Amino acid sequence: MPTLFLAFLAAALASMGARDQLLVARLREALGPHAGLLVVGWAVAIAFAALAAWAGALMGQTLFPAAKQMLLGIALFFSAVELCWPRKDTAPAEPTRSLGAIAIVLSGYALTDAARFLVFAVAVGAAMPALAAIGGALGSGAALTLGWMLGAELAGWRWLEAIRLVIGVLLGITGLLLALAARGIV
Repeated sequence: MPTLFLAFLAAALASMGARDQLLVARLREALGPHAGLLVVGWAVAIAFAALAAWAGALMGQTLFPAAKQMLLGIALFFSAVELCWPRKDTAPAEPTRSLGAIAIVLSGYALTDAARFLVFAVAVGAAMPALAAIGGALGSGAALTLGWMLGAELAGWRWLEAIRLVIGVLLGITGLLLALAARGIV
């Protein structure tokens, strides 16, 4: 159960103010409370959490402990970079009503977002990576649901950017320390 909770918490925190959450909030504002948007968001969250956990479990099985620790440090560092990366928050000029197009855009965001890197990191060291996938999907899906419920109000919360920056710096330091410890430097 700690694996599920850790993955849930990591994915939920990393998804707050993320590109996918803001896109869902903006599209909800433009298209109205369309349930299909929420279903597509959850489907993408589930699929990519499962993919990240599967990749993490696969890597975790093939590596010895010091290499796992190094991989964990690298995953945390990549998630920190994504969290700290400056981005423009713009509303879609001409929002599409195509759920397929929305799924493609959300999938593109999910490929490189911090939440999936963190689910990957949790799954690397987890005895039961399926719990990491479930926790990651629930955390990301909950964040998307919050974006869908709040709409444009969420996009106006500028303090989310500061929180993402603080979490990113903390993850970057942790990832760096883990990588240095794996090499025996710290």
